[in-house]
Amino acid sequence: MTRPIENSVIVVTGASSGIGRATALELARRGASVVLAARRVALLDELAQECQSVGSKALVVPTDVTDEAAVQALGQQALGYFGRFDAWINNAGVIAFGRFEDIPSKVFNRVIETNFLGYVYGARVALQQFYSQDYGILINNASVDSQLAAPYLTAYSAAKFAVRGFSESLREEVETLDKKDIHICTVKPATIDTPLFQHAANYTGRAIKALPPVYDVETAVKTFVGLVEKPQREVFVGTAGRMLATMHAIAPGAAEQTYAHQVERGHLSTEQSAPPTEGNLFTPMPEKATTN
Repeated sequence: MTRPIENSVIVVTGASSGIGRATALELARRGASVVLAARRVALLDELAQECQSVGSKALVVPTDVTDEAAVQALGQQALGYFGRFDAWINNAGVIAFGRFEDIPSKVFNRVIETNFLGYVYGARVALQQFYSQDYGILINNASVDSQLAAPYLTAYSAAKFAVRGFSESLREEVETLDKKDIHICTVKPATIDTPLFQHAANYTGRAIKALPPVYDVETAVKTFVGLVEKPQREVFVGTAGRMLATMHAIAPGAAEQTYAHQVERGHLSTEQSAPPTEGNLFTPMPEKATTN
């Protein structure tokens, strides 16, 4: 079933940069009203102005998704302003690099809280509304690392595996209720050209690089926007992720060995060192204009 984006209302978390920002702007261009959630208020205000300049309505709701009360307030403000929302995109995310034993517990926990529990909190709000109106689309950004885990990314991989399993379980619950017009979608992007890696926590002692191949953000946007029009259960972004998943299904041991060496060589610099940092996990990066 294809749905019109025009005149729909869509909540987007992690909307201040990267996939969230670009997706919200494209939805606005297509005639949707958007509810913009993230921690960086100035960037949300800037995005809202851009959305309004193309004729869309945009509501800014500063939100830290690790705070369940804040996520509930996000839903309440969306309903108070628009009277409904038709889709909710769980997209906010952080990342921490390092061997498991080198990552502080509070950093590990923060990745789980943001990347998994933040989605749980969003799903609670979204599904309550979807059940009351008998339709809605929940889209969870799970990453290709929900399909094949990566070394140096224990918390991130664990959270993304949890998101994928959580989404699958929710789909099955919706099926038992015979709610044909409520959809749970899981997106599994490969490496996308966003500030995620610039904002990463890092305990490897080496500078972080984006793991090639790197896909432009518009590739991801097409997928997220496409799911609002035509929901699907699970979708890859980028052929690299699909190839890794196929290899893992056929020869899991070989796939793990190959991916481990790819991450070692491709994600971590052999030429540039880096001091330990919490990145943007607890404090957002300085607010400045950004296209990603």
